[in-house]
Amino acid sequence: MLTNSDIAELTEFRRALHKRPELSGEEVETAAAIVEALKPLNPDRILKGLGGHGVAAVFDSGVEGPTVLFRAELDALPIQEISDNPWKSEIDGKGHLCGHDGHMTMLLALGRQIAREPVAKGRVVLMFQPAEEDGSGAKAVVADPAYQEIAADWAFAIHIEPGRPFGYVSTKTGLVNCASQGLKINLTGKTAHAADPEDGVSPAQAVAALVPALDGLGQGGRLDDDFRLVTITHVQVGAPTFGVAPGEAVIYATLRTAQDSAMDQIDQDARALAMAEAEKHGLDVSFEVFDAFAASINDPEATEIAVGAMTAIDVESGDYGLPMRASEDFGVFGWGAKAAMLCLGPGDDYAALHNPDYDFPDDLIPVGGAIFERITRDLLGRAEQ
Repeated sequence: MLTNSDIAELTEFRRALHKRPELSGEEVETAAAIVEALKPLNPDRILKGLGGHGVAAVFDSGVEGPTVLFRAELDALPIQEISDNPWKSEIDGKGHLCGHDGHMTMLLALGRQIAREPVAKGRVVLMFQPAEEDGSGAKAVVADPAYQEIAADWAFAIHIEPGRPFGYVSTKTGLVNCASQGLKINLTGKTAHAADPEDGVSPAQAVAALVPALDGLGQGGRLDDDFRLVTITHVQVGAPTFGVAPGEAVIYATLRTAQDSAMDQIDQDARALAMAEAEKHGLDVSFEVFDAFAASINDPEATEIAVGAMTAIDVESGDYGLPMRASEDFGVFGWGAKAAMLCLGPGDDYAALHNPDYDFPDDLIPVGGAIFERITRDLLGRAEQ
């Protein structure tokens, strides 16, 4: 059980993290703070620099058994926080506005409980991963050779999710978060004087054709295995001037699917459309990929374990609001483990994620810690003292 002192100290720690947000790939100070918070818990190992600035604490029973991983994220967002809280962000243009400070703190709550009452078998891994917000962190962690030493058999994560009652958890078997990818299409022709556009090669007509064509690749709809959505998020043709016919254009398209395999196909389809229009209009075309997220697919057994644990401690759960179109890179841990994502409600009428006035509700720290602790005991037991 967490004591009142635990909760007070963890709340103070969460607020300290909130003051010092760092963006994806820049989480040096945050990772160092996590390491210092872990040391008094005396884990058997602390791994640093995983997939960038990732940190993992390993509590090993020394008895054969599964490895159970619990994940939180280190990074914040490039958004200016609007708040009167004394713990508001001290870094201009950056804020913990997605709950990652709270997620980290819930893992530390679990660590305190495991430190006091070790597991009977197997290993517990507290994984603090970098760069979730751009989709690169989980892939980098799993690809890190050091991760192979602690590779999970089971993996669980909690993400706060507004729109649900306080303490209610949304989860289900199967799709929870869609795969997504940002595709940048660069079209290059040749500028000309606006009075003589025929002397150049303009991408304007190609862009005019591509925008509806790309949009037509995916119209959204029901979130089943065939779900595909393309969202045009940015278009630029030439420079903002009246004297030059454009020679360059760029299109940003976010591709979204329910399955990783479908993402490969819609990416190929989008590129084929762009290459056909480029050839038709005498343009060069190139592509860049950003923010590539795998789908988060909950394993049936992991979901059953999580739901059973929540039922045992009277945490209400169901599948409200699932699956979601939004993406989360936790799904990568499910490539090699039985994994489940849990979406924890902060209460009705709570600020949405990524809003400038969002703040993690500290009263959820012991809730998340209790869910993780019961999952741990159900899988690994409690060592005899």
